[in-house]
Amino acid sequence: MAKPAIILENISKRYRLGMVGSGTLREDVVGWYYKVRGKEDPYSLIAETNNRAQKGSSNYVWALKDINFSIEEGEVLGVIGKNGAGKSTLLKLLSRVTAPTTGSIKARGRIASLLEVGTGFHPELSGRDNIFLNGAIMGMRRAEIKSKFDEIVDFAGVERYIDTPVKRYSSGMYVRLAFAVAAHLEPEILIVDEVLAVGDAQFQKKAIGKMKDVSQGQGRTVLFVSHNMASIRNLCRQTILLSNGTIQSMGNTSEIVSDYLAYHSDNHTHQSLKEAKRFEGNLHIEFSTIATLNRELLESQTMVSGEPMNIRLGLAINAKRKYSKLHCSVSVANEQFATIMHLSTDEGMGESLNIEDGVEHLTLNCFIDQLALPRGKYYLSVFIWDKSVVFDHILHAKSFFVSDGNFFGNGAIKEPRHTMFLVKNQWTQMDQHG
Repeated sequence: MAKPAIILENISKRYRLGMVGSGTLREDVVGWYYKVRGKEDPYSLIAETNNRAQKGSSNYVWALKDINFSIEEGEVLGVIGKNGAGKSTLLKLLSRVTAPTTGSIKARGRIASLLEVGTGFHPELSGRDNIFLNGAIMGMRRAEIKSKFDEIVDFAGVERYIDTPVKRYSSGMYVRLAFAVAAHLEPEILIVDEVLAVGDAQFQKKAIGKMKDVSQGQGRTVLFVSHNMASIRNLCRQTILLSNGTIQSMGNTSEIVSDYLAYHSDNHTHQSLKEAKRFEGNLHIEFSTIATLNRELLESQTMVSGEPMNIRLGLAINAKRKYSKLHCSVSVANEQFATIMHLSTDEGMGESLNIEDGVEHLTLNCFIDQLALPRGKYYLSVFIWDKSVVFDHILHAKSFFVSDGNFFGNGAIKEPRHTMFLVKNQWTQMDQHG
């Protein structure tokens, strides 16, 4: 029987709103005084559930509350939940970046973490030096690190830049090297946050394959946080669903993901984008509205497979000046939040986008002559940038539905479980032989 690699017992993490640190010396002394007297910390009594949608009366919130679970050696555990659910806080506690307010964490073996772009590397050091630095921090000898060096560099694909300070790396290069270091230096426990989303699709596939190998082939434990439900389903047998700092459910990945999608399905429809949560951008240009239009050019939440569709974007020009060589894109994700289609002005217009000085509002329309998607629910993410600046980026800005239609022209219907998108094809019978 496999032994638990990680055990969490009654883990809670409390933060004080508006504070840079998690507390003050006075709070620590008061907490210690009550603890030695066998009484509950008074600040814990007034702390509230971490629900961002509601205004609270206390300055203290529970980022995590009463978390209990264990992970067996060799298991890959997925962690999912909305933004602010407590996923990153949980991984920081497991990585010992911060300490829990209450409870205990027991871990067997070395832990390697990939929490966010920029963590774990010294920006002034080269990629080579950072590899050896990370290995030394994990307690490895120089000879051990050297034996893994070529494999790490080859996996990351940064051989040409390995002696360049990592502050010169792009975010994608940074993440590739950081993941390669974490996965190849043979930790007993590998913790990976959503940072893999920064990498391209090819690297994400490569990284997921490596995590499978680390778990199944080497018997190491992996904790994986992602908003990509396809990756979670592909990689994890067990999954935890967090909500407002507590475990809402834990169990079979397929069942947990289905529960999450049902729970989450109504939270991604924004007609006006003024209040939408931004992923990144300086908002000199921002998306103000988004709409989906059917073949009659009427706004609708439901499109028909095989029929025309329009995606209409309203943009507000907040910093009024002339803009040139802009790029705008819309990506389409399926119910598992896996991107399956990418539409951009570069392809659809054949040129970059320009805005004249003094323009306050702009409307863009993306026309799809024949929607090649099977029945299901989909999400649109929008992105506008130039070669040096991201102006606005909203993930899952709007949802829409696709119903069955006559895409193939012969009444044939392709079930969603068989394909992610539709392709017209022709078959002919050439001959037969006896």
